[in-house]
Amino acid sequence: MHRNNQNMKQGDKLLKMPGKLDRGPIEFKSRIVESEGGVMAIATREVISVPPTMSIISAIETMTEYGFRRLPITDAGTKRLRGIVTARDSIDFLGGGDHFNLVRVKHNGNLLAAINESVREIMTQQVTTIPHTASIADVTEIIVTKKIGGLPIVDEEEVLTGIVTERDVMKALATEETDIMVEEIMSTGLRVTGPETPIGTVTREMIAHGFRRLPLVMDDVLYGIVSASDIMKYLGTGEVFKRLSTGDVAEIMALPVRSLTSGELITTVPDANINDAALKMLQRKVGALPVIEDGRLIGLVTEFDLVKAFSGK
Repeated sequence: MHRNNQNMKQGDKLLKMPGKLDRGPIEFKSRIVESEGGVMAIATREVISVPPTMSIISAIETMTEYGFRRLPITDAGTKRLRGIVTARDSIDFLGGGDHFNLVRVKHNGNLLAAINESVREIMTQQVTTIPHTASIADVTEIIVTKKIGGLPIVDEEEVLTGIVTERDVMKALATEETDIMVEEIMSTGLRVTGPETPIGTVTREMIAHGFRRLPLVMDDVLYGIVSASDIMKYLGTGEVFKRLSTGDVAEIMALPVRSLTSGELITTVPDANINDAALKMLQRKVGALPVIEDGRLIGLVTEFDLVKAFSGK
């Protein structure tokens, strides 16, 4: 018990450190738009969506299986967009924010019972969308100004016709050569946490501060990086159930966050060109790169940072 308290105190301190079961139907929606705008040239048209009646666990399993950070929720009959569930919603549900009341209050902390509630209980209903006639510039403007990582594309009847993400826009814009260096656009003054910090503490920090990821630092050395998707996959792969003996969510949220990280750490350096950084992200399918100098973490560059830089916003 004393050791666990020490870990939590360490995590709280490090977070303030500045740093240099029923799956249900899955719908595959493919639609050719008669009058296309520029966005459809970079968007995903074969959109996987699920109905609001699908269970939370099945929705998270779907996202994990396909490597999604967001999943549109549509009516089974009309295919009209009703909401979206994201990796952030999943960590909110696991203990990060208001969605956790579904577990803590309604099901008295029993995760096994709560995960079979319908996904409508945790989905975001007020979704920012764009029309299929939008330009890439329109999408970029919304992503940069509203800090939204992905936008469902709908037609005049609110039927889902595609989805476009930060990664899609970054890929399109990164074809333009630039002499901008990573150090010019990276985020600094980072919040970090330690590898022994409980998962529950990390989820609360992510939701409270709007983070998608947190670097793990121990003795001034970067140990890894944990993202909202990593935590979601913990549930979606079924790994959480191997560690769950009582059904109480507190049991698994007390485990150290290091148990969620892989051994591979993909980084960049401050004098790297942002075109090279974008290419590395695309090749390795990661949303951020820790920036390392002299063996120390000095910053973080994300897909959002790159979209903003390439667009000149």
